Amino acid sequence: MNEKTIITMKDIARELGVSIATVSRALKDSPRISTAQKERIQAFARAHNFCPNVIGEALRYSRTQPMKVIGVIIPEFAHYFFSSVLSGIEEEASARGYRVMVAQSNERYDKEVAICEDFYKNKVCGIIVSQAKDTMRYAHFQRLMDNGVPLVFYDRICTGVNCSRVVVDDYMGAFTAVTHLIDSGCKRIAFYGSPMNLEISKNRYNGYHDALVKHGLEEIPSHVQICDNRGQAEAITPALLEMENRPDAFFAVNDDTAIGILYTAKRMGFRVPEDISVCGFTNGQRAVACDPMLTTVDQRGVAVGEEAVNILIGQVEGSIPMNEVEKRVIRTKLVVRGTTR
Repeated sequence: MNEKTIITMKDIARELGVSIATVSRALKDSPRISTAQKERIQAFARAHNFCPNVIGEALRYSRTQPMKVIGVIIPEFAHYFFSSVLSGIEEEASARGYRVMVAQSNERYDKEVAICEDFYKNKVCGIIVSQAKDTMRYAHFQRLMDNGVPLVFYDRICTGVNCSRVVVDDYMGAFTAVTHLIDSGCKRIAFYGSPMNLEISKNRYNGYHDALVKHGLEEIPSHVQICDNRGQAEAITPALLEMENRPDAFFAVNDDTAIGILYTAKRMGFRVPEDISVCGFTNGQRAVACDPMLTTVDQRGVAVGEEAVNILIGQVEGSIPMNEVEKRVIRTKLVVRGTTR
């Protein structure tokens, strides 16, 4: 799927050497534009598959409101946090008279681009999205915004475009969790995180690092790993636990990774938390289904979803200006259970 498939009025104006207002009037068959100019612009638009987002425009400028549908992109349905965010989105959207169209990117950039185009063609009035892990280019998001589609990011925000976002306080959540591990007597704390192109990974790593620095502890390079799922955790943890300076605690970017660490340590004969402490980040259902139950940071996904919907509907209905960037932070909470001392 090519990013250039979606063409905006700005693109048409640039190519034809006219203003965006002229393009808009021509596409609406306005009598204020000459017939020749109108036909020239309309022909170019047809040739390049231009598809105006009439639903979003109608919702913003008309008292007659057509079908209200919000597009939602989640990286993976199986992840508890994303499913809880979706619950918050659906509940709040329904309460405000909107329906939700959901698609899963499967952590793939190409699929994310295709979903954005499909949502645009289906005339959603706005999109709420958490970007895929391997997304490094952002033209598909920028084109949606250029074409007047409100966009709100949650959790994994896109730094390549300037638009509204809702995030949890990843830095403070990590800082508090690692401080708890240190206060309980841990000295060699490992960090398992997602790829560092994601802002959440940077923020959680920085919280981990700063907690060590504040308490005068050394960060051991071999203890910092890119690992964000249970399978990877079970594969790499044995090597760390066999090291001479093995970790006495692990802070993981999510609960699934933490549970992989937990069961690997137990299989190797370590006691949790007496020998090894483990802390996750999500507070999903699996955190209370393991033995011992997992100490973790509660991300409050439902609240994230509710805030994202409130911003998006505000932009669609006009109470929040389209050019105004809303940045909202949801506070986290450390939930102490049996995997830490």
